[in-house]
Amino acid sequence: MRLYKAIVAGALTATAAAGTAVALPVLTETAANAASAPGVTVNLWNWNWKSVARECTDVLGPAGYGSVQVSPPNDSMSKGGSVWWDIYQPARYTLTSKFGDEAAFKNMVDACHAAGVKVQVDTVINHMTGQGATSYGGYGFSKYNYPGLYSSWDFHSPTCGIDNADYGNNAWRVQNCELVSLSDLNTGSDYVRGQIAAYMNKLTDLGVDGFRIDAAKHISPDDLGAIKSRLKGSPYIHQEVIYGQGEAVQPSQYTGIGDVDEFVYGRKLKEQFTGQIKYLQSFGQSWGLSVGSDKAMVFVDNHDTERKDASAGDGTLNYKYGATYKLANVFMLAWPYGKPNVYSSFTWSNKDGGPPSANGGFVTDTNCSNGQWTCFDREMTGMVGFYNAVQGTSVGNWTDNGGNLIAFSRGDKGWVAINNENGSVTRTFTTGLPAGTYPNVAGGGSVTVNSGGTASVTVPAKSAVAIRVGTSATPSPTVTPTGDKTATVYYKTSWGTANIHYGINGTWTTVPGVAMDTACTGWKKKTIQLGAATTFQAVFNNGSGTWDNNGEKNYTIGTGTTTVKDGVVTGNAANPCEGTTQNSATVYYFTGWNPANIHYGINGTWTTVPGVAMDTACTGWKKKTVDLGTAATFQVTFNNGSGTWDNNGGNNYTIGTGATTVKDGVVTGNAANPCGG
Repeated sequence: MRLYKAIVAGALTATAAAGTAVALPVLTETAANAASAPGVTVNLWNWNWKSVARECTDVLGPAGYGSVQVSPPNDSMSKGGSVWWDIYQPARYTLTSKFGDEAAFKNMVDACHAAGVKVQVDTVINHMTGQGATSYGGYGFSKYNYPGLYSSWDFHSPTCGIDNADYGNNAWRVQNCELVSLSDLNTGSDYVRGQIAAYMNKLTDLGVDGFRIDAAKHISPDDLGAIKSRLKGSPYIHQEVIYGQGEAVQPSQYTGIGDVDEFVYGRKLKEQFTGQIKYLQSFGQSWGLSVGSDKAMVFVDNHDTERKDASAGDGTLNYKYGATYKLANVFMLAWPYGKPNVYSSFTWSNKDGGPPSANGGFVTDTNCSNGQWTCFDREMTGMVGFYNAVQGTSVGNWTDNGGNLIAFSRGDKGWVAINNENGSVTRTFTTGLPAGTYPNVAGGGSVTVNSGGTASVTVPAKSAVAIRVGTSATPSPTVTPTGDKTATVYYKTSWGTANIHYGINGTWTTVPGVAMDTACTGWKKKTIQLGAATTFQAVFNNGSGTWDNNGEKNYTIGTGTTTVKDGVVTGNAANPCEGTTQNSATVYYFTGWNPANIHYGINGTWTTVPGVAMDTACTGWKKKTVDLGTAATFQVTFNNGSGTWDNNGGNNYTIGTGATTVKDGVVTGNAANPCGG
C-alpha cells in the first residue's frame, strides 16, 4: 500500500537509510497446510462487483485465468470518490464499500466460481483510518474509536510514527508504529486477532478463495501467523512486503505464512525493457529478486508502482508505456518464474485521483471502450492460454539479436519471440514444436513450423509472436490466410499528439493506443492492418487524458480511406491533405542513450512529454523522420525517457526540412547520412 501526501505530509519510501538489520523469525509452512495454486491472477483493481462478475463470465473464465484479485470489500472512510486510497482506510468490516454491497459481492463470487475463476480479496488488517468521520456505508467513527468494533485500547500505544530511518535498523518501529499516521492495530492482541480472523472467515464463508494482505510488512510474522491459524480452510495468501536493500524487515521473513508480492521483479523488467532485453536469458533470483520462484507473486506493475515517478528507482512500467508494457507482460506469462499477476484498472493523470464514480463516489460499471479503463486483462487472454499450456516445461532454444529481440521455447509446448526493437525482424527460429500452422496467441497472423521444428517468422516492431500446442495446429505446413485489408484514418484535430485507440473483433490496443502521424496542418493520419475484418471501432485521445469517443458510442470505421472531422465519419473519402505542401525532416541525433526520444513542436504545438521514440540508425546515432505539414522549421529537444534532457541549454534546437544531424550541441542542416548509404 502507498498513500500520498493528500493523507499526511511526508510519504513512505520503499528504501530507507542503511542500518543494522534486526533478526526476525522466519515461519515454516508445511506441505499439508499449503493452499492450492492460483494460476494466472488478474488484479481488477477498483472494478465494482457487477463488472468483475461480468468479466469473469465473459473474459476471465473462457481465457483460462485462474484467479481474480478484487479490491478491499469492507466499508471504508469516504472521500466521495475523489481519490483511490480511501479504500485502504477501513472503517469497519461490513461489506458496504464503494464497489457494492454484500449481496453484490456474493453474486460476484458465485459468478466467478461458475466461470472457473477463484477469488482473492485485497485485505487491509494492519490499520484503520487516519482521517475522516463517515464511511461509504454511512457509519460514524473517529481515528481510534469504531463503535461496536475497536476502541483506543485496541491500537498500539503509546502512538508513534514510522520514520524513514526505521526501515534500515528498527523492525519493531516498522511493525508497531503508525504508517503515514494511520491508526495502527495491536495485532498482538487476542481480541484484535479474533476480529480480523472473523472478517476473513466471513469472506471465506461467502466463497472467497484467498487473500492479499495489504501492508503485511508492518505486521510481525508472529502476529500474522497467529491470525492465519484462526482461518478456516487453506486460503491462498500473498503478502505485500516491499523489498528494500539492507532493511530490517525482509520479504523472506514472511514466506512461512504464504507467498510474497515480488516488487523487485517489476523494477528489473523495467530496466530491461527500457534498455536491452537480451540479458533476460538468465533472469531469476540471482538478479536480486527478494524471494524464490515458489514463493513469488510477480507482476509488471500494480496500483502503487504504476504511480511512481518514471525516474524512481522503485518505479515500474505501466500502461502509459504502450507496446513496451504489453511486451513485458508477454514475457512474464512466458517465462518460468513465480505466479503471474496481470494488472487491469482505470486510466489516470492525477496520481491520487479515483476511478470513474457517481452518487457520492460509488464506482460506476467498467466500460472498456471509453478510454477510462485499461481493460488490459483482455489483451493478455492469448498469453494466459500459453502460460497454462507450458506449465512444467523448461526454457530452450534461446535466441537473441544482441539487442532487443529475444525468442525461446518452453519444451515442446510453446514458443515465443519478443521484439522490443523499433523495426521489424525476420529470421528463421528453432521453435521446438511439432510441424503445423499455429495462430499467434500474442497478436495476429499465424506461424508455420516445418518438420524440423523451425519457422521463418517476421516479428513486427514492438510486437510479440507466441504459438503453443492445443491451438488447432494443422497436420501439414500450409499457410492460413489472415487477410490483408487496411484502413487509413485521417483525424481532424488541433492536438499536437493524437493517438488512435482501436478494437478489431473485440481486441483493443493498449491505452492510450497508437500515435498518429501529422498528415498536414490540422490533420493526423494512421494506416491500420485489419486482417480479414471489414470494420473496426476507434476512439481518439491526446495522450494526456482528453478523449474523443463519439459521445461514448465509439466511431465505426471501414476499410479504405476515412476522415473523422467534428464527429462526422466519411468513408471512401479523398485525402484531405492532397494538393498541400508536405514537408518532412529527418533528424539524426548522436547519443549514448538507449532509448532516446525526440520531443518537438510544430507551429507551437508540441508532442506529449517525453515525445516520440527514435530508431537506432547505427552505432551512436538515433534517427526519426517527422512530418511537418506545411511548416519549414520546428523546435526540438531530446531525452532518455528517465528525466535526462538535452534542450540546447534551454534554447531548444531549431531544425529545418531535409536531413539534419545534431551532435554535441551542433546542428548541421542538409547533412549527409552519418551512417552512410
